[in-house]
This record gives sequence, structure tokens and C-alpha cells, in this order.
Amino acid sequence: MGLLKYFLSVKEQPFNATEIKSILIVRQHNQLGDMITLIPLFRGLKETFPNCEITLIASPQNINGVVNNPFISETFSYDKKKLMSPSYIKSLYRVLRRDYDLVLVPATVSISFTSNFLSRLAKGKYRVGPASLNGQENKENCFFNLRVDLDWRKNPDVNTYEKSLEIVKPLGVKTSSYTGIIIYTSTEQKYAEDFIKLSGKKPNDLLIGIHPGAGKPQNRWSANNFIRLISELQKTYPVTIYMTGGGSDKEILDYINTSLSKPVNLFYNTTIPEIAALAAVSDLFISTDTGIMHVAGTTEVPLIIIFGPTSPFNWAPLREKVYFLRNSDLIDDVSVEEVLNTSFTVLNK
Repeated sequence: MGLLKYFLSVKEQPFNATEIKSILIVRQHNQLGDMITLIPLFRGLKETFPNCEITLIASPQNINGVVNNPFISETFSYDKKKLMSPSYIKSLYRVLRRDYDLVLVPATVSISFTSNFLSRLAKGKYRVGPASLNGQENKENCFFNLRVDLDWRKNPDVNTYEKSLEIVKPLGVKTSSYTGIIIYTSTEQKYAEDFIKLSGKKPNDLLIGIHPGAGKPQNRWSANNFIRLISELQKTYPVTIYMTGGGSDKEILDYINTSLSKPVNLFYNTTIPEIAALAAVSDLFISTDTGIMHVAGTTEVPLIIIFGPTSPFNWAPLREKVYFLRNSDLIDDVSVEEVLNTSFTVLNK
């Protein structure tokens, strides 16, 4: 590692922002929700450097968060499983070795050696990355011309959407909005509309979306809680309820539906823009702290979020009509009654 640093270290130098026309952002680490929280960064770069073209290196796990993103010109999926493929390596090399005015590695959750290393392999006039993150030194900070200390320990409630811009504040980058955005096409909108028609929704029915899954076990509200919640909503309102989920959510979706006297519709294994299109026309969306919560957060649907160990001040989308519930690090300390009462308050407005 010492030799690697010796050969790849670059000099610290002042930043000259007069001509920024091409930017490479490397964020191949972290998950879908983390990528969506970076959208204020993308927006801010385009607002500050309106003529720039932004290329993003993402991962198979988070690239869907920027599908059709209006601020990104091109995306490349860094897939470690393909690194033995010569053709894939050539494609990666072509992306890295373009002439970039700025190469940027954002950091809000963790520091990634791979992201740091890819940024150094890239051909760029100027590189910006973390010097440290909340007191943890970035051991590869020598790869960057501008090394930014990122530390929110004195302000632990800073929202991650706001944190995304901290890395570029020394460059004078600001944004007009800290909201996320998912663009869906007329085709994806029609897909959502067709799903609603096939679900048997009546004209006066409320449309409620529920996402019961979560990638992290500690963020999963009990399936039995969701069963009680859905049953009570069905008793209280004329309502059409759907659940969203992907491959890893099949077990919980099946368990909930087979336990309900009135099974609900499944919006299953769909794309991120299709989920956004359906959430956008819903009357309410209920989720735990997970990636799909951020997807729903890019729309204007009233959004109820059930939190456990994570802080809603850090992770709730920054917009109106977001309602979060948290009592402790144990997510099941949020009761069904609390979620129901919040739902009643939202739906009865």
C-alpha cells in the first residue's frame, strides 16, 4: 500500500472553477437510497456549472436510483463480477480515461477504497474527495488535489440529502433544492395506470401503497404489524391497497397476503420509475427506512415512514407531507395504533 500511495499521490492545489465542462463522479459504494440522497449534489453541480456533462460510475445495487436522471449525462455500472471480462475492462477503461475537468468522490455514509482508487485511475485535471469522515481518516486521501474533512459529529441531525453537498462546498457549489427526483416516462406512467385498473379500484377508493421489506433486518417492521395495519385500513376506508417489493421481499409479501382476509395487489419486481409513477398517484404511501422510501420521497405522495435504529432527521426525505414515527432503536416499538392514527390524520385532511 505504501508503494501504491507513493506512485499515485497527487499534490494538493487550489481549485480553479473557470472551466468545468466535464465531471466524473464515482459512487459505486452504498445502496439505492444512498444514491437518491446524492441527487441534490448532482443538481447543485449542474446549477453551478450549467454547461458541464456529468458521468457517474455507480453499481448494480444503486444505479437504478439515477435512471433518466436529468442531471446525469451518462452512467456506468461498476460490477466486480465482470472484472475478469476483457471487454468489460475495456469499457471501464474508456470511461475512466476521458479528459475530465473534475473527478469527484462523494462520501456521506462510508469511505470506499474502490471509489478512491477508480478516481485516481481516471484522467482528470482536478480530483476532490474526503480527507476524513466523522474523524475516520481516509487512508487514500493523497489521491485527491482537494481533500475535504467531512464531520457531522457536532451536528448529528444533519440530513443526508444536505450532507451530499458538503464535499463540494469548497468549490462554491450550492443548490436550489434538496429534494430527490425520479423521472418516469409516459410508458411507465401508463404501466402504473394499467396496474390500478387491473387491481379493481373503484372510483371512490383511496389508493394506498405499502412497502414492508427492508434490506437491513433491523429496519423491518414486523409482518404481523403490517397484517393488522392493512386489515384496519380495509375496515375503515373504501380502499385499494398494493404492496411493493422485489425478489428478496417475496417471503414477507406472501406471508402478509396469505394472512389477510382480503389479499392486496402486488406491484412486484417492477422498475424504480414505475414505482415512482404509481406512488405519485397514490393517496398515501407507508414504508420503513429503506430505498423505496426514498423513491416515494421523490414524489408528492403523503409518506409515512416507520423508523427503528436510524434517525429520521438524517434519512427522511426533505419535503412536505413526510410523517415519521420512531420510539427507540427497536422498530417494533412503533405500534400499529400509532401508524393507524397517523394514517387517519393524513387521509382525513
